[in-house]
Amino acid sequence: MSAAPERPMLEVADLRKSFDVSKPFLERMLGGGHRQYLKAVDGVSFTIRKGETFALVGESGSGKSTVARMVVGLMPPSAGRIVIDGNVLSGRQGYPRALRRRLQMIFQDPYASLDPRWRVADIIAEPIRAFGLAPDRATEQARVGELLSLVGLHPADGVKFPHEFSGGQRQRIAIARALAADAEFIVCDEPTSALDVSVQAQILNLMKDLQQRLGLTYLFISHNLAVVRHMAATIGVMYLGRIVEVAPAEELFSRPRHPYTRMLLDAVPDLGMTGRTRRPVQGEVPNPIDPPSGCTFHPRCPLANDRCRAEAPATIDGVACHAVQEGRTEPGRAVSA
Repeated sequence: MSAAPERPMLEVADLRKSFDVSKPFLERMLGGGHRQYLKAVDGVSFTIRKGETFALVGESGSGKSTVARMVVGLMPPSAGRIVIDGNVLSGRQGYPRALRRRLQMIFQDPYASLDPRWRVADIIAEPIRAFGLAPDRATEQARVGELLSLVGLHPADGVKFPHEFSGGQRQRIAIARALAADAEFIVCDEPTSALDVSVQAQILNLMKDLQQRLGLTYLFISHNLAVVRHMAATIGVMYLGRIVEVAPAEELFSRPRHPYTRMLLDAVPDLGMTGRTRRPVQGEVPNPIDPPSGCTFHPRCPLANDRCRAEAPATIDGVACHAVQEGRTEPGRAVSA
């Protein structure tokens, strides 16, 4: 008898988030306006297996960070379902306390995410105290020293303040804080975008090493395709609140299907100097308050036709594109590392 399949760490189904961006009531009454809503996330679905990294990529304003904040419970979804290891996020009540301990987040800016008035030891110890994970002060301090060593810092660094560290060191402190509550699932919201390129590689290698040693699961948010290729097993490409393509990382880079994915990959420097035809990203992301009809990418798409302008594509075989489904695209082009 075959064993039952392992339960996913995260399941997101038809997730939606809208923001009311209407003018004040009195101004609408006098000026004759109406209520306006911004669809930041519009029907996103994906699954992450335990111990893997799933990445969301896309231009600024595509809804990646909004998805991240809903997954960790910092923002309630307007609709849809979030299930973490079998636990369903229930509206504004958030996750139960035991689950919150297992779910942590690493924020984008290490200069803003650490309290400048606290010593590093207190920053890392805060989750330990909040969840009652240390029976006494000595055990807590030992755990803090262990976490600092784990992320490549010295236990003696705990007496310092955040401003005494470089950007990369601060992000190591943020990682140690995320691990302090024995987290299993970590949402990483562009954790290296504020760092120098040389430091980015160190932090990414540290995160991969910790994932292998501790069995961590990552939801990785980024706009940098080189970073995503290094980190993720599976990649979802977002555009204006929707996932337009999802595929294993190597498949996405070797055989991109959606025109938007191809444009993003064409913007990556061709270090191998392959001489392949490149079509850089053109145009601007449309206003999400008044998105285009049909496929929202059609104003920028070289393959758009009348159907694309009138009908929103369904996601079939991991891609939401009429041109792909109708066979109107050229063969996928491999992208050099």
